[in-house]
Amino acid sequence: MKRLLGTAMLLGLLYGCGGTGYLPYAPHALNPAQISSLVQQASTESSVPPGLVRAVLMAESSGDPSAVSLAGAQGLMQLMPGTSASCGIANPFDPTENVQCGSSYLKSLLSRYHGNVTLAVAAYNAGPGAVDRYHGVPPYAETRAYVARVLSAYRSY
Repeated sequence: MKRLLGTAMLLGLLYGCGGTGYLPYAPHALNPAQISSLVQQASTESSVPPGLVRAVLMAESSGDPSAVSLAGAQGLMQLMPGTSASCGIANPFDPTENVQCGSSYLKSLLSRYHGNVTLAVAAYNAGPGAVDRYHGVPPYAETRAYVARVLSAYRSY
């Protein structure tokens, strides 16, 4: 029983609240004031609500600018290399560039889906091709959980 509890605790630490393998404000994470500053700046430049930028950022990386997913997404907003390249950023781990690019991408998704935050967030996670193919949130458990988590956080900011 003790070993089972230890394993469960370890898994909880590894997967954190966001399921990304990072805990909010863990040792590699930026502090809340740094995140707020980055979010506010990117939000102003992209015209995406700061609460939405923050909700996506925290769901993606829990504030860790060095985060890398198994799929190869990088940095605070977990940008895929192609997305980083389309923004012209040289270093996806630079917090300012990463959040600006992620916010810009989020803005393009909001525009594509006529302001529908649910579809934009689903596309941020699963890709616009999947959202278009399923005419809505794809039936992927990961994407559905992600959308629920981001929208819940967005409502609370």
